[in-house]
Amino acid sequence: MKRISDRLAETDATGGLPLVSAVLAVCNEVHHIEKVLISLLAQKTPGWKLEIIVVDGESSDGTQEIVRNFARENARVHLAINKNRKTPYAFNLGIELSRGEFVCILGAHTSYAPDYIATCLDELKTHGAGGCSGRLVVRPGGVGVQARLIALALASPFGTSTGSMRTRGAGFADTIPYPLFLKSTLLEVGGYNTQLHRNQDNDLSQRIRARGYLLYMTDKTSCEYFVSPDTASLAKYSFKAGYWNIISSRINRRSMSIRHFVPGVFVATMLLSFLLVIVSTNVVGLTRWWLRIPALVTGILYLGASIGVACRIAYRERSAESLLLPVVFFLLHFSYGLGTLAAIGKIAAKPRREIQGEPGRALPGMVDSP
Repeated sequence: MKRISDRLAETDATGGLPLVSAVLAVCNEVHHIEKVLISLLAQKTPGWKLEIIVVDGESSDGTQEIVRNFARENARVHLAINKNRKTPYAFNLGIELSRGEFVCILGAHTSYAPDYIATCLDELKTHGAGGCSGRLVVRPGGVGVQARLIALALASPFGTSTGSMRTRGAGFADTIPYPLFLKSTLLEVGGYNTQLHRNQDNDLSQRIRARGYLLYMTDKTSCEYFVSPDTASLAKYSFKAGYWNIISSRINRRSMSIRHFVPGVFVATMLLSFLLVIVSTNVVGLTRWWLRIPALVTGILYLGASIGVACRIAYRERSAESLLLPVVFFLLHFSYGLGTLAAIGKIAAKPRREIQGEPGRALPGMVDSP
C-alpha cells in the first residue's frame, strides 16, 4: 500500500502555512446552510489556513443569498455555481477551484466538530492514509416521533448493516464519510465520476484504494449527520439509493459490496413468497401449505429480528416509542430493495448506454468505467 509521508513532508516544507480547502456541495439547503457554515468557520486551524468553497446547484430557496452574506463578512467563504446541478460535478468544480494542498469533501446536512478538519489532517499524516474522516453520528432531521425513529433506524446495524459508515467504528475502511484528501491524490485518480448521481463516494474510494492508498476513519473527532425528517422522504431516499446501487455496479462493480444488494434479495424473496401464497389459493391438499411456508418463514424471521432489535433499542434509549421501529425498518428495507428491483427491470428493458447516460465532465485523467 502507498504511504503519503514523503509527499506530506514535501508539502510541509514549502514554506508558509498549509491551506485546506473545504468543498461544500449544496442545492436548496436554506434550512441547513447557515448551521453548517457556522460549524466550518468555527474550525480550529492550528498551523494551517482554511478556505470554504460552497458550490451551489442553482438554488431557488435563498441558499445563495445566505452564502453571499457569509462571504461578504468572511473572506474565507467563496461561492461557485454548479450549472450541471449534480453532486459529482459540484465536487469536481470545488476541487478545480481549490487552492489548498488538502481538500475536504463535505455535505450540507452535517454539523462538524470544531476539531474535525484538524484531527482528520493529523490522523491522515499519522496513519499515512490517502484519505481520512471522522466518525459519523446520526441525528434526527426534524422534530417529532418520525424523525427520531428514522435516526435510530439508520444508526442501527440492522437498519443499514455493520459495514455502513453510519455504524462502523475507527479503522481502515473501504469508504469514509466527509473525508479529507491530499489534493494531488484526487487529481491522480481524476476526481469524481460524473456519471454517478449517487454512490460517487464509493466509486472514488475504490479508485483511490486501487491506486494503493489507504482510507482511515478516526474516532477522535466526529460530525453530526441529520437524516430524513419523515417516512415519506426516507422512502424516497431509500428507493433512489437502491436504484443507483445497480447503476453504480454496472459502471464500477468493484465499488459496491454484497451488503448493498441484500434489501433487493429480501424484497424479491418476499414478492415471490407472496406470489406462491396467491397460487396456493387454487391448490388443494398439503401442496397448498407447502406453497405458503416460504412466506411464513420469511415473515417470522424478519418480524422476529426487527422486533428483537427494536426491543433492545427501546431498553437502551429508555424509549417506548422505539418499539415502533419495525415499521421504519420495513419501510427502509422495502423501498431500498424495490429501488434495486426497479433498476434491474429498467436495465433489462433498455440498452446499457440508455441506463448509464452520456459521460460527464470530470477532472483530467478521469476514467469513467474502471
